[in-house]
Amino acid sequence: MKLLSVNVGRPRPNPWKGLSATGIDKRPVHGPVPVVAPGPKGTGTVGLVGDRVYDVKHHGGSDQAVYAYAREDLDGWQAELGRPLAGGAFGENLTTLGLDVNRALIGERWRIGSHVVLEVTCARIPCATFQGWLEREGWIERFTQAALPGAYLRVIEPGEIRAGDLVEIVHRPDHDVSVALAFRAMSLEPELLPRLLVADALPEESRELARRRTTTHTPNATTQRRS
Repeated sequence: MKLLSVNVGRPRPNPWKGLSATGIDKRPVHGPVPVVAPGPKGTGTVGLVGDRVYDVKHHGGSDQAVYAYAREDLDGWQAELGRPLAGGAFGENLTTLGLDVNRALIGERWRIGSHVVLEVTCARIPCATFQGWLEREGWIERFTQAALPGAYLRVIEPGEIRAGDLVEIVHRPDHDVSVALAFRAMSLEPELLPRLLVADALPEESRELARRRTTTHTPNATTQRRS
């Protein structure tokens, strides 16, 4: 398991959301890239130095510090879309090889290179910028149905990474909530939301949604509504 490329965004106009810019245009970087904990959402900062997001309400911050997508999944999309997809084409910071990103567990930790440790937090939810960037009508729906979202990660131990670094799974939590399952719960199958509560590493806003779903569907809540 290794990094094929480490990708940093170049700002470009974002007509798809009416924002001044987007950082989705990510390109491979040659040489080491510092990785830091960006702090809370709202400032535009992310985990890779030199990168940033511009939709600060929905992206960036500690829980979405780094985004990873598997080369194997890009290859599948490349065949379907009928065009080449270079590393970074989906706006990912890390293009991996040999790592099943979508089956990674929420709270799983990866050591990359000698020092950096990242923790899987949640799945990527597609947006209008992603669809516009790929110039593919209906892309949000197609990407959602495929349930191959890729993973966001938070920074546990900072350091430097570069293309070619090995990736080692150093911790797997004792539950079955994968990135793919969390994505399906948040987008396609809301009845799965209560299952997410065992994943302590899930971002608080996602946990709150799962708690609301659980409360709404408990037998006591049903009884109270009927009484």
